[in-house]
Amino acid sequence: MTRAPYAADPAASRGREFSAAVAGLRGQRSAFQRDRDRIVHSTAFRRLRSKTQVFIAPDGDLYRTRLTHSLEVAQIARVIARLLGLDEDLTEALALVHDIGHPPFGHAGERALSEAMAQAGGYDHNAHAVRVVARLESPYCDHDGLNLSWEVLEGMAKHNGPVAAPNWALGEVDRDYPLALGCWPSLEAQVANIADDIAYDNHDIDDGLRSGFLALDQLLALDFVAELWRAVEKRHPNAPRERKLRELVRDQIGVMVRDLVDSTRAAVAGMASIADIRDAGRSLVGFSPAMAVEERRLKAFLYESLYYHPDQVAASERARDVVARLFAAYSQDAASLPAQWRETLPATEPERSRHICDFIAGMTDRYAIDQCARIYGRAPEGLSNV
Repeated sequence: MTRAPYAADPAASRGREFSAAVAGLRGQRSAFQRDRDRIVHSTAFRRLRSKTQVFIAPDGDLYRTRLTHSLEVAQIARVIARLLGLDEDLTEALALVHDIGHPPFGHAGERALSEAMAQAGGYDHNAHAVRVVARLESPYCDHDGLNLSWEVLEGMAKHNGPVAAPNWALGEVDRDYPLALGCWPSLEAQVANIADDIAYDNHDIDDGLRSGFLALDQLLALDFVAELWRAVEKRHPNAPRERKLRELVRDQIGVMVRDLVDSTRAAVAGMASIADIRDAGRSLVGFSPAMAVEERRLKAFLYESLYYHPDQVAASERARDVVARLFAAYSQDAASLPAQWRETLPATEPERSRHICDFIAGMTDRYAIDQCARIYGRAPEGLSNV
């Protein structure tokens, strides 16, 4: 594959916060390949297997979790990167790590931590992800964090574009290791970001149909979906309906990826370096105007019919309560914390609350449920609705 002139180059990486003198002893890998491998081997990444994607603490084994979602984002992102001549390893690393800062129960847990941390600087899962890999996940003898390359930390920090007012978690890392928060990140980071949208736009439909929260008739009210469904039925008139639904989701992903690649190629025409990308003043990876309209309609449909479904809202509120009760219990009685967290608990605020937040944010759904049951004497009920 020919590398595009505006692609990130691992040989030209801005390096790492801490020197890595032993790197050559552990295989001949590029800087970004090493980043990807560190992410995959981290405990924070493994915990994603039991963290909510859409459905909270699902009883079924077929629904997506943050881990399976991240793997699917990485697959889509890598295909896009290959077609655009970008660095696939950096793109994959950013896709794999993008959700690593999520607390238990997804956005319900994030809402609870944001409320609990209102007087201690707040909580944001994107900023916390940077904190996790730069400070909290520390398997090395010589430094805290995973010591990922500047390009990965930058892409994580600017997951949604430049950051004008970083919160305390991102601000602390940026203070020690400046990440140029005011400019746009690499195309690899922009690809990982929109691959996330493509993945959950389509795979959440798959899970929604499987669970019964969504019906095909509802989906067919969207012209974009209806057109693709007619094409599937024409190609496979005698196939079982379930197989045709999987085919529909695959076709939607393919159409969105092709549109994205064509639109992005046009946007970066004439760009001669990664500096041109950073100085462009806008995101260069995106859909055509027509596809952008369809994608917004699809996303609005998912919010109305799936994410804000009354059963989902009720389960999310119960999950939010679990996290809120855990934060209250640890704040009021340090003895409730495990020994390693209790022994390092700061005595003053806001550090004390931030320490407790770090502990809770790292929990899986299952562990949070178990801890709530241990502290309060009974397991929370009604969290799973599938």
